[in-house]
Amino acid sequence: MNNNPLIFKVASEAWEFDAIHRLNYQTFVEEIPQHDINQEEKLIDKFHEHNAYIVCLQGQDLLGMLSVNDNRPFSLDNKLKNIDEHLPSFRSICEIRLLSIVSKNRHGDVLSGIFEKLFEFVINQGYDLMVISGITKQARLYRHVGFQAFGDLVGAQDVQFQPMYITLDRAIDFKKKLKSLNQNQTIFNYLPGPVSISKNIMAAYSKTPISHRGGDFMNDFSRLQDTLCQRLNTKQAYITTGSGTFANDIIAAQLSKISGKGIVLVSGEFGRRIEDHARRANLDYEVFVVEDGLAFTQDFLKQINNDNGEFRWLWMVHCETSTGVLNDLNSIREWCQQQQVLLCLDAISTIGSCTVDLTDVYLASATSGKGVGSLPGLALIFSSGLVSEVNCLLPRCFDLSDYIYAQGVPYTISSNAVYGLIIALKKDWDAQFSQVEKWSHDFRVKIEKTGLKVLAHENYRAPHITTIVLPEGVSSSKLGQKMLNLGILVSYNSNYLLENNWMQVCFMGDCQQVTEDAIKYLEYAVMSDVVSKK
Repeated sequence: MNNNPLIFKVASEAWEFDAIHRLNYQTFVEEIPQHDINQEEKLIDKFHEHNAYIVCLQGQDLLGMLSVNDNRPFSLDNKLKNIDEHLPSFRSICEIRLLSIVSKNRHGDVLSGIFEKLFEFVINQGYDLMVISGITKQARLYRHVGFQAFGDLVGAQDVQFQPMYITLDRAIDFKKKLKSLNQNQTIFNYLPGPVSISKNIMAAYSKTPISHRGGDFMNDFSRLQDTLCQRLNTKQAYITTGSGTFANDIIAAQLSKISGKGIVLVSGEFGRRIEDHARRANLDYEVFVVEDGLAFTQDFLKQINNDNGEFRWLWMVHCETSTGVLNDLNSIREWCQQQQVLLCLDAISTIGSCTVDLTDVYLASATSGKGVGSLPGLALIFSSGLVSEVNCLLPRCFDLSDYIYAQGVPYTISSNAVYGLIIALKKDWDAQFSQVEKWSHDFRVKIEKTGLKVLAHENYRAPHITTIVLPEGVSSSKLGQKMLNLGILVSYNSNYLLENNWMQVCFMGDCQQVTEDAIKYLEYAVMSDVVSKK
């Protein structure tokens, strides 16, 4: 009994081709008599030199196969005239033939695995249409996979075949069905949140909670604060239950205690959210805006007149997540120092995703999720010095001086969330940032070769967020759903992305390099109407 696992691959070894010729003989000479008997009991296909073979192996046993050929004329071209007149428009076409499975292995695993490997191969090769001559008694099977019949039957009276085709989008739909049956199917997560989480972090959340007042916990909590401060070059780290939005509300509350006027910089959706925080906190401020997709430059900052010291603070996002623009923190910091303005930063999407130096940043916000790589649920606030003394007019959770007097833990906090964050911070950030920088550059180059536009200019792009501007006729919603069908999670469903017809690929958390499947399908989407707005 062969207990080896099933392997699906493109044939490459001499013994594999020998086995292919033997199975070809068994099927198309002995079982379906289309060729003459020979003593070698091998049948070498007439298109063999042009064929690629998708095979299922178990050890040294060949259990099934099919061939792929893109060299015309096809076998079907010789059986049916003008087949292109029956087909939908395409850019690159191939013919599928010689589907054959050893009789004792004609069960779902072998057949579905061969088709799944076929469609993976097709995507990588850039084909967007496949044709096949399906034996009539198996027509139902082909329809189940997604093939559609066209033209008249071909073949001899005793063995007839139905010409059929399948488009790339229907092939991807079939892959989706297979994924739903396989709970262990890998999904590539390129969302800004929730990000992929490592097993060690998930294990921390499954442990029995401990008291947030215990000595061991308080010691670990203090070391966590120190680690964050060292990583980010800041003096104080506050950790509380909440989201990144909650962290920004805390910053707004601190700014409400400072007399004088402030500046809010807006360059996209998340800058507008900062302005909303400031408005809800009834802060006194002015808004300065640049067009979505642009960064705040030194030349722009020079236009802000603060000669009379009117402005006391400046609040902005480090990375405008909606556009993938990374603002130059050094130039912003330099301007604030020259103008004696307190710099406040929304660093929610940058901390843990790229290098962040919070030196002389008065207040900054982050979260345990996103680039930091743990589950969301902890709000992080950082300061370059001590905040104002207790202010009883603030809600208790907003008063950072309370955290100082209580050694960082004035209120209940989840020990599981804290230990998950501790594990997340064990990752080598420098190595990850370098890797993400390379992945992001390679991805941008490949994307631009497909004809797609990346919104952020190369000079101020965020390495961890790529915002793609889709052509007018391509729907971001439909494309995002099709990518999901491929097992590739991209960001497209936020209102600001849908309104602008943008799509995002993000490298955050326990991330991976973008697959070739994703690149090929994006290219296909641009050149076809499979995800059109029609």
